[in-house]
Amino acid sequence: MGRREDVARLAGVSARTVSNVVSGTVNVAAGTRERVLAAIEELDYRPSEIGRMLRSGRTGMAALVVPDLDNPYFAELARKLIEAARAHGYTLMIEQTDGDRDRERELLARADTKAVFDGLIVSPLGLTDDDLTRSSRTQRPVVLLGEEPHPGFDHVHIDNFVASRDAVGHLLATGRQRVVAVGAQRAEGSSSSLRLAGFEAAMGAAPHASADVAYVDAFTRRGGADATRALLRGRTLPDALFCFSDLLALGALRALREAGISVPEQVAVVGFDDIEDGRYGNPSLTTVSPDKEAIAQAAMDALVRRVGGDERDAVRVIAPHRLVERESTGASGG
Repeated sequence: MGRREDVARLAGVSARTVSNVVSGTVNVAAGTRERVLAAIEELDYRPSEIGRMLRSGRTGMAALVVPDLDNPYFAELARKLIEAARAHGYTLMIEQTDGDRDRERELLARADTKAVFDGLIVSPLGLTDDDLTRSSRTQRPVVLLGEEPHPGFDHVHIDNFVASRDAVGHLLATGRQRVVAVGAQRAEGSSSSLRLAGFEAAMGAAPHASADVAYVDAFTRRGGADATRALLRGRTLPDALFCFSDLLALGALRALREAGISVPEQVAVVGFDDIEDGRYGNPSLTTVSPDKEAIAQAAMDALVRRVGGDERDAVRVIAPHRLVERESTGASGG
């Protein structure tokens, strides 16, 4: 395998010209570039990736930090982010925190050290405003996902309030009158709080409808099933459930089926996240669908801009969402 100096000698150029052709950062005359490329191929020259990183100060790698890859929403979003990173010439590393504040703080702190990544995309669950304030001037770019904005960081999210209001509005439009929100959490959680606020706004505009709330410890299938079983022990059967995640909704569907309650004839169910499992449920699940591709592209675009030296004020991007109507609220087909 040849060296840079060997390529330069064969092509009749300087070693610096060889580097310029390889990096593509400096314009080189077409004839000279062709000679260098021919010499590279003949000598099987492979430039040192480590050397390139040392010279540029960049690694070509970015990091994604999410709470839980067992949650299909984050797994599907990670896939979209990998695709977006690849389009920018980046490799994406992924870390799971389980929502642990100390772990999230540790990973965020790495942006102030000589880490192996050029920037960080974080979906925080445990971080506080104080944690983010202390980290708002990190040496490497950080882009936040999720509901909590912070002035020091670029932020990509959907409008959870409006999305939830749309979902409940759909239930009311189908004639449902007794709607329960499944997913409230006693410990203040940003997504839960915003989705609950959207639910309350929609129900408040329907004077003849009754609203109730079911609390859960986590957005899991078990949490949805347990909350629904508790509701079924009550005196009045709700005729609709708005679940704050598809996992909660899938658990709710299981509990309703076990109790012999038909969906959507007796109880309609709406989820949130549009994970693939919901499309193949029986019945298929009506859900709020965040545009995961738009979220991924916006987050990666913001990160690459910052890596490239963009020093403008932090930007806030609201990605689109839509309501996907399926069998669990009466739509035909899967």
